[in-house]
Amino acid sequence: MRYKAQARHDLSDVPFDLLFGEIMSLNIPVVSLDALRTNDAHQAQSLTYSLKQFGLIHIKDHGIDENEVNELYDCYRAFTRLTDEEKAKLGGADVWYQRGWTPPNTEKAVIANGQPDFKECYFIAPIEMDAELKLEFPELIAENIWPTDMPRFKELYLKIGKQVHEIGLVLLAACEKVLGLPENTFKQLIEGGAHVSRLLRYLPITEEQIQSSILWGEEHTDFNLLTLLPGGRFYDENDQACPAPKDGSGLFLRAHSSEHPEGILLSGTAPKGCMVAQIGQQLEILTGGRFVATPHVITPPKTTGYTRMSFAHFMHVHPHQLLTPLAPFRTKETIEAYRPPVMAGSYDIKTLVDIGLAPTSALDSLGYRHYSRLEKQRNG
Repeated sequence: MRYKAQARHDLSDVPFDLLFGEIMSLNIPVVSLDALRTNDAHQAQSLTYSLKQFGLIHIKDHGIDENEVNELYDCYRAFTRLTDEEKAKLGGADVWYQRGWTPPNTEKAVIANGQPDFKECYFIAPIEMDAELKLEFPELIAENIWPTDMPRFKELYLKIGKQVHEIGLVLLAACEKVLGLPENTFKQLIEGGAHVSRLLRYLPITEEQIQSSILWGEEHTDFNLLTLLPGGRFYDENDQACPAPKDGSGLFLRAHSSEHPEGILLSGTAPKGCMVAQIGQQLEILTGGRFVATPHVITPPKTTGYTRMSFAHFMHVHPHQLLTPLAPFRTKETIEAYRPPVMAGSYDIKTLVDIGLAPTSALDSLGYRHYSRLEKQRNG
């Protein structure tokens, strides 16, 4: 995975209590989506500051129905009660887990020394993609897979995925303005791309895992362009929806500053009624580091029995586009920091191999194709 080198800590060697003793009371701005649509200067300033400082912004007035999100979580919760054998029929390694169900202990963070995340997931594509890409990138642009006899699950999942994607387009348009880029710069870069939505269920953990500081999601940066999160929901040991535990669980990000180049951990969880938008590596590269993909973790409660449902929508640069700083951000420093340029589709494949979703053999598709053909010809 390629992104700008910054000082980071491996969280695995930091005691749990000390780790969350570092959390600072820094405030992530909340911006109004309605105000961004009207080019409100104050909101644009808050957006710029937050994406530079935190790589993350909280959004209000987004129009997503919280009741529908919770109903979708209930539908997904019902799906997760199926047997592993039943769930395994929907998805699998042949599409690199980019559609349908991903079993627990499959995905891992690149810097987590092979430690998989404690979650099970379900991927879909809510936005129509470039049809030709289905031939070029059959795993990234696979057809959606749906469980039978769950029509409401499909209906809500597609509806919310499309709504969240539209919110992402508004944010990207606002980013174009604050960065001084021509209108539709980002829209053109992502049109027809491999955008995916993902439902996640973080699993209950044991007392032993709590004592060993196990994380629901190890520290990582997202490799896509922009990630949008409309808010998660906790369930207690009786599988009933409940308030979030107030013991340091949830989304935490590593904010950076000149005073703390190693980063300061702070909560990224949005206020009630707000959603989160987070910078991915692709947007950091395109902006030459003006916006930064911030490392983040998902921490479990310090009490056994809890699960957490979450929804994430990942916006991607079109696989044919080159990942390199855009013209206004190209300097000797940024070119060196983000070299060499790489096609977004190749970047996606390499990262999916790194995190354990695609097989290492997928890397062979990035090289010269005709060695084996020549060998066959020589051998008659």
